[in-house]
Amino acid sequence: MTRLVLIDGSSYLYRAFHALPPLSNAAGEPTGALFGVVNMLRAHLKEQPEHIAFVVDAPGKTFRDEMYPEYKATRAPMPDDLRAQVEPMMEIVQALGIPILRVPGVEADDVIGTLAVQAADAGMDVTISTGDKDFAQLVRADDGAGSVVLVNTMSGSRMDSDEAVAAKFGVRADQIVDLLALMGDTVDNVAGVAKCGPKTAAKWLGEHGTLDGVIAAAPGIKGKIGDNLREALDRLPLNRELVTIRTDVALDGGPETLALRERDADTLRALFTRYAMNQALRELDGGAAAPAPTARAGKPARGAAFVTAPQPETTLDPALSAPGEYEMVLEQAQLDAWVARLRAADEFAFDTETDSLDAMRANLVGMSFCVEAGTACYIPLAHDYPGVPAQLDRAAVLAALAPLFADPARKKLGQHGKYDLHVLRRHGVEVAGYADDTMLESFVLDSGRSRHDMDSQAARLLGYATMKYEDVAGKGSKKILFSQVALDDATRYAAEDADVTMRLHRLQAPKLAAEPGLESVYRDIEMPLVPVLARVEANGVMVDAEELRRQSADLSRRMLAAQQRATELAGRTFNLDSPKQLQALLFDELKLPAVLKTPKGQPSTNEEALEAIADQHELPRVILDYRALAKLRSTYTDKLPEMINPDTGRVHTSYHQAGAATGRLASSDPNLQNIPIRSDDGRRIRKAFVAPPGRKLLACDYSQIELRIMAHLSEDAGLLSAFASGADIHRATAAEVFGRKLDEVTTNERRAAKAINFGLMYGMSAFGLARNLGISRGEAQDYIALYFSRYPGVRDFMERTRNEARERGYVETVFGRRLYLEYIGKGTQGQRAGAERAAINAPMQGTAADIIKRAMVAVDACLAPHADRAKMILQVHDELVFEADEGFIDTLLAEASRLMCAAAELRVPLVVDSGVGANWDEAH
Repeated sequence: MTRLVLIDGSSYLYRAFHALPPLSNAAGEPTGALFGVVNMLRAHLKEQPEHIAFVVDAPGKTFRDEMYPEYKATRAPMPDDLRAQVEPMMEIVQALGIPILRVPGVEADDVIGTLAVQAADAGMDVTISTGDKDFAQLVRADDGAGSVVLVNTMSGSRMDSDEAVAAKFGVRADQIVDLLALMGDTVDNVAGVAKCGPKTAAKWLGEHGTLDGVIAAAPGIKGKIGDNLREALDRLPLNRELVTIRTDVALDGGPETLALRERDADTLRALFTRYAMNQALRELDGGAAAPAPTARAGKPARGAAFVTAPQPETTLDPALSAPGEYEMVLEQAQLDAWVARLRAADEFAFDTETDSLDAMRANLVGMSFCVEAGTACYIPLAHDYPGVPAQLDRAAVLAALAPLFADPARKKLGQHGKYDLHVLRRHGVEVAGYADDTMLESFVLDSGRSRHDMDSQAARLLGYATMKYEDVAGKGSKKILFSQVALDDATRYAAEDADVTMRLHRLQAPKLAAEPGLESVYRDIEMPLVPVLARVEANGVMVDAEELRRQSADLSRRMLAAQQRATELAGRTFNLDSPKQLQALLFDELKLPAVLKTPKGQPSTNEEALEAIADQHELPRVILDYRALAKLRSTYTDKLPEMINPDTGRVHTSYHQAGAATGRLASSDPNLQNIPIRSDDGRRIRKAFVAPPGRKLLACDYSQIELRIMAHLSEDAGLLSAFASGADIHRATAAEVFGRKLDEVTTNERRAAKAINFGLMYGMSAFGLARNLGISRGEAQDYIALYFSRYPGVRDFMERTRNEARERGYVETVFGRRLYLEYIGKGTQGQRAGAERAAINAPMQGTAADIIKRAMVAVDACLAPHADRAKMILQVHDELVFEADEGFIDTLLAEASRLMCAAAELRVPLVVDSGVGANWDEAH
């Protein structure tokens, strides 16, 4: 049967623009949207349709604007980067031989609708390639005559029958217009019934059949939603006209005129070269093209949006760039077959789908698996929308899979798999043999990148635009739980996760293998840490909610006092939380100097700006005190009690291995790394972290670890001697710099030496040291010169490190972790200076991170036989915190200290300070 493909060009251009990163060619021209659209076109052309058209909106107003002047009035103008890609897109489409249609006075939707109906009436099979839900009103099943099918190559979804439409929207194709009229469309500025989402609209249409039926029944619909419906009755008929796709547009030619023409190879070659479309160029010149989609169960395989990134980092194996084939597992025989495949595989990728981002409370909705790139499955377990097909019993499925997960010899692979380990543990499944994690592979290969999520990796490494969560679950007020996502969409989304994870691993594993130092960091430090962090997070920490409430009350009283004092100093009331009011008061009325400016050129009122003028007037200091109190209350004393897990009675933070380029762990929900320890109020918060009855907390903290690493790396004889003797390093430094005996060093001299010791590690300049110590810049420069004269090895190490960084483009930790420095030796003066500071600091901070990670793995293994007596509950900077039975504390202290000291062999000894108490403050 003759086939016609109608491409919604406007929809895909926008979707590709927002789905892909901001790519550009060598000339700096934006290309992201081009890659998405061109790839979609290539996918359609590989299927060799007899007839095809690329339909876009014509400029100017349409009949809908005349009907409703506010139509699309709220739409933002097209972004400049997107507008720049429209003309190149049209040139490529034309050179591919695809007819382009732009009809004035109507939208592209109406042109597509008219052609689709004409073609289907003539017995043709029509494929509408779009991401626009409105086209669901045109779906027509294949009943032996012509059909109309919707295919979204961005998400891979396919809609070819009333059943498929109902699975997605809860109504038949002929009810879609009425559904849209009730819901409205915020994008097109069509106001529906307030608070009426797809579920309510589908429910009304299920009960009353049509929009007219709903309107007639409106007087009897109760509640606020009934009131909202009655308020909207007057506009619903207009809504129906606005959302109805016209199928009677007068066109110059019919579907039979839209034959695919011969392509213009020379023009395509020039365009593909200009925009760095390397894969498309190779195909054009006879290179190996990606395999065409294969068919399954009598239907075309769902496509996927693979896009070739400019100047790819590696040549892709065709197996990594071919469209995937995904299976929905609903029958026992299918499950048995997949269990057999998993049992026979050397490794498999897996992913979980849940109803919450909180791993400690998430319920399992489904699971996906992949054993080879391009082949994956989704096992739905708890989807619960009306009409959902029967699913396999969750407990039975987990029982069948549990032996595979528990087998340490069977390698498991994930993307940020720590979350999935938590979910499975909550459902009674323990995971052993978690061998690879693509997030950590990406992080170790290039820790300086800001994003290591699957979507970003797929776009960067595979040229693949993944299906987004909002594509299947919506966003904002219309967002639904994954358990309510239609199984067809859920399968494509979830199975893709496991598939892309496997593809990324296949690509990144050889890169790690080619770099023994990096592979060691990955294999020996990062991967063993994953289950350890999962246990620490699951252990959680007890907090005393009553103690926090008392602290909140005290902070509130002191905040009020600060507000009153600020009012007295200002001579009038003002909002301490308003930067605009502070600007007017401090700089316009009090005439204080504006030391720092905002990006918009306004006087800054941030902490640094207020600190700079706090010695000139009392008010800035009062404001700073107020802010410090407010931050402690809002971030900790008010929030922590709300974060107590009702199932465990504990607070469970989340640790992020890929959070900092140097390898330092970060934490969130709550962020325990940022609890202030220099103020009494900050330290007091630690009193609320408590041990349960019969137990104590043990805190073990590395002493001056980064200075010890500096001594190791610089091999400076003076530093090595000071640490070897066990001397107070800051007092020893002061004695060297100021030429005194140790017992003659004054408090101020030790403070200055401490500032120098730490300041040099972080690249502090003479100006910064002067401000820190409250001395002149000349004095500060003299201090630094004295320091380097006494510790020449440190000066030589710094110079050597800068030179090596310029030559190699990166620096390394003692264990081989790398930090790439983009601006070392180039960029602006500020960028170069920042890169040089990072070159000095990163090896020390990164080595410290590696050491405590190694220590955590060792201590966790030591605790395994004593899990009922002790557990690790926190990691904060260079400190580990444990909870243990009172009778086990001494044993734990000895073993934890021994293992932490043995976590690295440096030229100076590692030293661990420890303390025990009923709460964290006492133990610290």
